[in-house]
Amino acid sequence: MGALYLGALILFSGCLLLLDRRFRLFFWRDALSAAIVTVVGFVFFLAWDVAGIAGGIFFRGEAAIATGIVLAPELPIEEPVFLLFLVLCTMILYTGAVRVLTHRRPRRQAQERRP
Repeated sequence: MGALYLGALILFSGCLLLLDRRFRLFFWRDALSAAIVTVVGFVFFLAWDVAGIAGGIFFRGEAAIATGIVLAPELPIEEPVFLLFLVLCTMILYTGAVRVLTHRRPRRQAQERRP
C-alpha cells in the first residue's frame, strides 16, 4: 500500500496521455511546444515547492499510501510526479476547452443569423 499514491499518479498521467493522443490536444498536437511548456511549468512549480520548504511553509506528512522515499528534506518522490501530472492535466484541460469553445462559436453564430 506504500506506493498507492505514486502508482495512481502514474496511472492517471497515462490516462491523460491516452486522451491527449486520441484528441491530439497537447503532446500529439505539437510535441516540441508541449515539452517546453511542461518543463517550464514543472521547473516553476518545483522551485515554488523548494522555496516553500526552505521557508518552512511546506512539510512532508506521513501517509500510509506514500512510499516514504524523499528526494530532499521534506520533498517526497511523489511531489515531482504530482507536479508533472498537474502541468499535464492543466494543459490538456486548457487545450480541450479551447477546442470545444472554438467549435461551438461558429455554430452559435450560424444560429444567431437564422431568422
